[in-house]
Amino acid sequence: MMDRRSFIGTIAGGLLAVPLATEAQRPGKVWRIGLLSGGARPPDGAPPAALRQALRDLGYVEGTSINYVGRWAETRSDRLPGLATELVGLKVDMIVTLGGPSAEAAKGATSTIPIVITGAGDAVSTGLIASLARPGGNVTGISEQATELSAKRLELLKEAMPRATRIAVLWNADDRAMTLRYREIEKAARVLGVTIQPLGVREPDDFDVAFSAMTREPPDAVYLVTDALTTLNRRRVIDFAAAHRVPAMYENGLVVRDGGLMSYGPDLADNLRRAAVYVDRILKGAKPGELPVEQPNRYYLLVNLKTAKALGLTIPQSLLLRADEVVQ
Repeated sequence: MMDRRSFIGTIAGGLLAVPLATEAQRPGKVWRIGLLSGGARPPDGAPPAALRQALRDLGYVEGTSINYVGRWAETRSDRLPGLATELVGLKVDMIVTLGGPSAEAAKGATSTIPIVITGAGDAVSTGLIASLARPGGNVTGISEQATELSAKRLELLKEAMPRATRIAVLWNADDRAMTLRYREIEKAARVLGVTIQPLGVREPDDFDVAFSAMTREPPDAVYLVTDALTTLNRRRVIDFAAAHRVPAMYENGLVVRDGGLMSYGPDLADNLRRAAVYVDRILKGAKPGELPVEQPNRYYLLVNLKTAKALGLTIPQSLLLRADEVVQ
């Protein structure tokens, strides 16, 4: 397995092919990196550890050559434009965004400060960038293959439960990127011959409404689309699925390690480490609009056998053999 330093070096090497400005990192300069997230503020008030560690590996020392300024919307997407404006007013040198609404808010707040996006869904489809090869403007970073991934996750869930005909889908209906992902799930469902029970949520109280709907009309399985809102409420979904013995598909391994049944998606820490390389290249003079936007090149299938046993579900051996991690 490639270690963190080798991984960063490989990605950085790929980005070296992009023409860079001649201005080097200025000695004595303390860069101010803004972080904008729709999620909850962490206890330490710091950006994600994977991002900070990757920048340390690239030579940035907190308090000496780099400082972070974070703003968190606590799942209140209506707060994001104001928080983005705050970061612009603080004259940060760059904004790293977590999630689609955060990326849209940052782009709406500034056309000059570089923005590095992560977790923003399909950045082309949502209009954040012009294209993967030449994003244009002041935005670059990591995009996602929403169409292919949505279909693949539903296919894997159907493989685990061949007899499933009705699948409930929970997603943040206020997040355009996640709504596009839901639309792709609908398309995939038609191909696979299953019916979708749409359960859009916009705030924490909506989860109780969704749970009530699933109690009245029980689905054969649940599919949770991941964003800041659904991630913060994942424990409630896991507990509901366990109590009602409903298998569920998630989009990242964090939920499976918390007790969810299965997931398929990129490693979120990898994406943050890749974002750090973009931060480094831009601070050294690259123009964000000329840095090609990347997509994850590796996706991970995780299965929790302990949860499967509690649900009375036997996971097909063909699926287990393809799993990157099996939680016992």
